[in-house]
Amino acid sequence: MMDIYTMPAQSRELIKLDEMKQGCWINLENPSDKELEEVARITGAGEDMLKAALDEEERARIETEDGNTLIIVDIPIIDDSADWYVYSTLPMGIITAGDYFITVCLRDTAVIGDFIKGRVRNFDANKRTRFIYQILYLNAIKFLHCLKQIDKTSMRVQQSLHRSMKNKELIQLLDLEKALVYFSTSLNSNQIVIDRLRSMATIKHYEDDDDILDDVIVENKQAIEMATIYRDIMSGTMDAFASVISNNQNIVMKFLAAITIILTIPTIVASLWGMNVGVPFEGQVWGFWVVVGIIIAITIPVLIIMIKKRMF
Repeated sequence: MMDIYTMPAQSRELIKLDEMKQGCWINLENPSDKELEEVARITGAGEDMLKAALDEEERARIETEDGNTLIIVDIPIIDDSADWYVYSTLPMGIITAGDYFITVCLRDTAVIGDFIKGRVRNFDANKRTRFIYQILYLNAIKFLHCLKQIDKTSMRVQQSLHRSMKNKELIQLLDLEKALVYFSTSLNSNQIVIDRLRSMATIKHYEDDDDILDDVIVENKQAIEMATIYRDIMSGTMDAFASVISNNQNIVMKFLAAITIILTIPTIVASLWGMNVGVPFEGQVWGFWVVVGIIIAITIPVLIIMIKKRMF
């Protein structure tokens, strides 16, 4: 899908266009080959540049070719198709090609969506450097938000694990730990890209925008620290709760074994008096109660011993 926007200097509001023109913003979401060819032909951006961000395994980087600049950063995404939210990352491309500004991603993203919906203050699509910095800043904020959600989800799952012997909660924690690994790797890659932006000659730098870039660096580093801390905590939590689940199962097995021992005593005694051979008290009416008394006399001491040894 391809959407084209422009922002008149007077209104400062995004206007959707039907065709590309000088100074427009082109947003590509999982574009077709035909759309990529059209954008490449009109803007002069290479198709390789446009397709770079469409590779899910593409690393964050900056490259320049024929005066065009490609910036690829990783963004957080949430997949709600499973029984619970699964967090991951996806590359997003930012391309400056002459007077054209292009964003490329495989799917609809909350980062770009906030600009389109007018949720970003002081947004001006005509100020390309500020636009790039604002995208990076908002991306860092989204990472921080997802990290907080991961921490809350982790606490909720841990509460369930206190009384659970199933694998569902443990698998959820494993998914969260995997998400933290993705986040940590992506944030460190993004930090390298952000640091390189300061020295890029192909991108014009303005003093008014330096504060935004400083904020980007601060927020991204904070996200890196949070991801590292949460990942270490999650790793220890996984090991601890794996032991808890194993211990819960051992307690249940010990209880069942004790019950089995108690029930075995009446079974053995009753089996002896049930054999088709002569046994004591045979033919006596009161013989049944003597056997019951023998069973009780053996079972009660065994039960007391087990209770003292905390087998229940």
